[in-house]
Amino acid sequence: MSEGRVQWAHPPGIPEGEGTVVTVGTFDGVHRGHWSVLEEIRRRARETDRRSVLVTFDPHPLRIVRPEHAPRLLTTPTEKKEILAESGLDYAVFLRFTPALSRYSPRRFVEEILVERLRVRELVIGYDHGFGKDRSGDADTLRTIGAEAGFAVDVVAPVETIGDAVSSTRIRSAVAAGRLDEATACLGRPYSLRGLVSRGEGRGRHLGFPTANLQVRQADKLIPPAGIYAVWGVLRDGVFMGALHLGPRPTFQGSPPSIELHLLDFERDLYGEEVRVDFVERLRGVEPFDSVEALVAQMQRDVARSREVLGEDRPERPRPRESS
Repeated sequence: MSEGRVQWAHPPGIPEGEGTVVTVGTFDGVHRGHWSVLEEIRRRARETDRRSVLVTFDPHPLRIVRPEHAPRLLTTPTEKKEILAESGLDYAVFLRFTPALSRYSPRRFVEEILVERLRVRELVIGYDHGFGKDRSGDADTLRTIGAEAGFAVDVVAPVETIGDAVSSTRIRSAVAAGRLDEATACLGRPYSLRGLVSRGEGRGRHLGFPTANLQVRQADKLIPPAGIYAVWGVLRDGVFMGALHLGPRPTFQGSPPSIELHLLDFERDLYGEEVRVDFVERLRGVEPFDSVEALVAQMQRDVARSREVLGEDRPERPRPRESS
C-alpha cells in the first residue's frame, strides 16, 4: 500500500455480491436524524439484496484538523458501538481519522474507501453532510463522482423536533445547559455516560445514602452541568432507579468535585464495575448546607423526587447492558 493511503488494521470483511448501501459521517450521538439515515440504508439494502454499511470516524475529525474547536463527545466510540448494535445494520466501519486521511480530496476518499474497499452501489447521506479535505465535498460532488463510478446518491431530509432540526450541535447545547428533555427528544433516548466505580471517601454510606463514585475515563466526553439528577443506573445484571450528584461538594470543604450515584433499593458492592447512567431529569443545582442534618434532609427529598420521576413519569426502563 502506498504511503499516505488509509491503513486498515482490520479490513472490513464485506462479502462478494451485489455491492453495498453505504452512509458516511461522524454520527456523534447517533440521534434521531442519524437514525432516519440508518433506517433508509437498511431499507434500501433489504430491497436490493445488498449489505448495509455505516462508515464513521475515530477520533472526531476536528480533533485532528482543528483541535481547538473539537467538541465534547455525545457518544464515545464504545457508546456508539453499543447503540449501533441495535441498528440492524450489517456492518459498522470505524475508520481511524489521521492527518493523512484529513488531506484526502473528496474524490480520493470516495474512490479508495467507498468504491475500492466497500464496493458502494448506493450512498445515502444526511442533509448537512460534508466530507473530504476542508469538508469541500457535498451532495453535488458525490453525485458527480457517483455518475462516473457507478453508484447512486440520495440525501435524507432533516428530522425536526420541538420546532427545529435535530443535530449533534443542538444536542450538545441542550446537554451543556441541562435541558435534558430537549436532549432526550432529539436523541430518542436519555443522554448517558459511563463511569468506572472507584473508592471514594465513603461519606455517603455514613449519611445513610451509599454511593458509587464514578470515574469517567474519556476526557472528551460531554458532562452535564453540576447538579442533582434523577437517573437510571444500568448494570450488567439489571436497571435501577438512582439519584446522582454531579459537581462540587460545598458542604464539605476541601472535598473535590465528584460524580456519585446512589441506587435506590440496591445493596451490592459495585467497586471496579462499569456503570452506565441515563439522565432523566435535573432536580436542582448544587448548594451548600449549614449542617449535615440539613444536607441529609435534602438528600431524602431528592431520593423521593427521583423515585417519583422514574416510577411515574418514565415507566419504561432501559435494558441491562450486554456483556462484552
